[in-house]
Amino acid sequence: MDIKNLIIHQHKSLIEALDQLNKLLYIDSISRLILFVVDDNDRVIGSITDGDVRRALVKHKDLHLNVVDISNPNFMFAYDTEGFIDFSDYRKKDIKIIPMLDQQKRLVRIIDLDRTKAQLPLECMIMAGGRGKRLSPLTDTTPKPMLPLGDKPIIAHNIDRLISFGIKKIYIAVKYLGEQIEAYFGDGSDRGISIEYIWEDQPLGTAGALALIDNITTEHILLMNSDLFTNVDFEELYQQLVQTQADMVVASTEYKIDIPYAILEEEDRQVKRIAEKPSYVYHSNAGIYMLSKALVNQIPKQQFYDITDVMDDLLERGQRLVHVPIRGYWIDIGSPTDYKRAQDFIKHQ
Repeated sequence: MDIKNLIIHQHKSLIEALDQLNKLLYIDSISRLILFVVDDNDRVIGSITDGDVRRALVKHKDLHLNVVDISNPNFMFAYDTEGFIDFSDYRKKDIKIIPMLDQQKRLVRIIDLDRTKAQLPLECMIMAGGRGKRLSPLTDTTPKPMLPLGDKPIIAHNIDRLISFGIKKIYIAVKYLGEQIEAYFGDGSDRGISIEYIWEDQPLGTAGALALIDNITTEHILLMNSDLFTNVDFEELYQQLVQTQADMVVASTEYKIDIPYAILEEEDRQVKRIAEKPSYVYHSNAGIYMLSKALVNQIPKQQFYDITDVMDDLLERGQRLVHVPIRGYWIDIGSPTDYKRAQDFIKHQ
């Protein structure tokens, strides 16, 4: 969005504001019609919405009032940062648009809370180099991440969700038919992000490709498989990682086992309790991880190294590993049955 379309000078009239608000309907997609009033030094001194203009016209019946006379000088804003921003207070007050200002209070960008779930200070690597043999013949000429799911490829669902959490730098580890992925997404600029491709000359496992990144600029990095269909809350994972001061957090899914018989719970062959058709719930690895940059630096270069190796080493060193259950949906598209289930699911979203 061109932020110039959202700026109006304090001495502009209500009729000019109405004209500018009306143009927003056709120029930009924005969840709330709003303008930011600036002074002669381009500093934001207030905001006006289409509702403010209507109320002023009813009250004053004057189209030539200056916008500064009806603007809200106590508008909510945030100073521009690439760090984490807690949006909860804004949402509680039904704020839809957050103006991001520099230290001179000039408008730098906006955050539309209908489209942005969070702003997380993370880079992300998506693992997309696998062959996907179980989905053959579909994957004989198409890489598994590029199989269609609804109106776009599987991997595009994940990238769009990452964007909604404010993640702007994405690495994609590619090998098998990776040219198709690179041709589809390019450098990411058309999505407002940066995409870099990490080509694996040899299979490096689910973590080995991380060691190929030259310079991770954030303190933590998100790693995820490309063949997942999920509405995982990345903000919840990040907050758990930071609040517990963990070195790594893994998203988990519940795996339930129903026993169709009565189970004897015993000690030295003496029955202590009878559990009638019990159910046991386990938490399994969901293929989504956040880990510290320091942990990435410990991954050996040009060597096959799975994420489970990272976790084993971490636990052996006595470092902190936590998990967060995914509260929404999660489908690992690894087989024709899983793919069909995801296709059926998305039809009813």
